[in-house]
Amino acid sequence: MHAQNPVFIPGPTNIPDAIRKACDIATIDHRSPAFARMFRPAIAGVKRVLKMDAGEVFLLPATGTGGWETAITNTLSAGDTVLAARFGMFSHRWIDMCNRHGLKTQVLETPWGQGMPLERIEAALRADTGHAIKAVLATHNETATGVKSDIAGLRRAMDAAGHPALLMVDGVSSIASIPFEFSRWGVDIAVTGSQKGFMLPPGLAILGVSDKALAAMATATLPRTYFDLRDQQKGYAAGGYPYTPPVGLIAGLSKAIEMLEDEGLDNVYARHHRLAEGVRRAVAAWGLKPCAASPDLYSDTVTAILAPEGFDGTAVVTLAAQKYNTAFGVGLGEVAGKLWRFGHLGMLSDVMVLAGLATAEMAMADLGWPIKLGAGVAAAQDYFRGATAAAQQDAA
Repeated sequence: MHAQNPVFIPGPTNIPDAIRKACDIATIDHRSPAFARMFRPAIAGVKRVLKMDAGEVFLLPATGTGGWETAITNTLSAGDTVLAARFGMFSHRWIDMCNRHGLKTQVLETPWGQGMPLERIEAALRADTGHAIKAVLATHNETATGVKSDIAGLRRAMDAAGHPALLMVDGVSSIASIPFEFSRWGVDIAVTGSQKGFMLPPGLAILGVSDKALAAMATATLPRTYFDLRDQQKGYAAGGYPYTPPVGLIAGLSKAIEMLEDEGLDNVYARHHRLAEGVRRAVAAWGLKPCAASPDLYSDTVTAILAPEGFDGTAVVTLAAQKYNTAFGVGLGEVAGKLWRFGHLGMLSDVMVLAGLATAEMAMADLGWPIKLGAGVAAAQDYFRGATAAAQQDAA
């Protein structure tokens, strides 16, 4: 029975029964019209979630990391320069991938817990008068630290600098959970995965690609085969794939989009904010602090909670798993052991979050953390009672 406990990690997220059932389909011929009838609505649905007015969506058998590789190999050439801030584990991994592909990385080192340094990015672009920088890499939601960065502000900075670089956004832990405006923000490539806001099992990399980024494929020379979007385009034109697609996941994606749109994307975003704020109220009641340096940076999909001096954040995660059969997230990279993470995205409700907070309290108390049992749960309850009632009134 313990396997029925929800997870509170930043992904993979809990899978609704309706989506699990939608993925469980009989084998079909993926080169038949039946597959095209399944596949094309999923593509159209992703466009609506991303708020894309133009460009193309690609669904690849991979995870977000495969999506990153697709983004850079289809638009860049060896020796090209990319600009990126390193302020968490996932921004670091994208930079590392670029280095491995022979790209030149201009890295703006930023303290973990901060967001993208927009003024420094604008200054770097202004200084690049020869336009050697071909892409700006942006992590919208840094899962390791619970920090959300301002993509609209980044676009304004790029425009103010008058720079033509591509804007590539890692939206793996943000898309379908918090607002994302592909066209309005001038995004060229957005990368996400099936296992976060879309509430599916891992296995799909989901990319939105602008017309500008599609045009860059004509001159990009980095090697790509499996992730070659030119082959994908040819397959899509014929209603299929250049190789065997993950048919069940694509069927589940259509159901996920249906569920998101039935709830209403604005309501999805409001629910994520409500759950996140409940967690943050609990953290304050415990006398603890988020890793995010200021409220404007708080993520609505994951909260990274700093351990008090002399305590180990990883121990909370380990004990919760062993004793209470509940999963939280450990600290990664520079913040390993310094914090633990509470994921609050995907299929979660107020009641489920309260269960997670109660479990976390027990684990911290077991380890001797200076918290009072029930304090965090009570703070979240007080908030949810008012916020949930207000949301219901608005819906009515």
